[in-house]
Amino acid sequence: MTAARTAALGRYGEDVAARYLSQSGMRVLERNWRCRAGELDIIALDGETIAVCEVKTRTEHGIQEPAEAITPAKAERLVVLAERWASERWPEPLPMGGIRIDVLCVLHGGAGPARVRHLRGAVG
Repeated sequence: MTAARTAALGRYGEDVAARYLSQSGMRVLERNWRCRAGELDIIALDGETIAVCEVKTRTEHGIQEPAEAITPAKAERLVVLAERWASERWPEPLPMGGIRIDVLCVLHGGAGPARVRHLRGAVG
């Protein structure tokens, strides 16, 4: 897959994930927050919990399960980024539920609608 197609698939997956979260009752606070250390795909509020959401999108023809792309190094980076986001963007104190790191696996089959699997608290 070319870099442009990979980027387009990633944007598609993030759009699907943001819509899924909103339809699930969560409030999307921010998308694609960046700093020197990296990027957070979606930050949402789930009741009294800030959910930092990593979106992994794959086609159904892919070999790897989307969640398998979260290596220990990636998980550690997500924790650091979540803490940095909170220190820069959230007024003290954090909500009662604190911060949770979720993974949203988006499988795009081409013809039909994408399927989303939401793994709450998958990292940390």
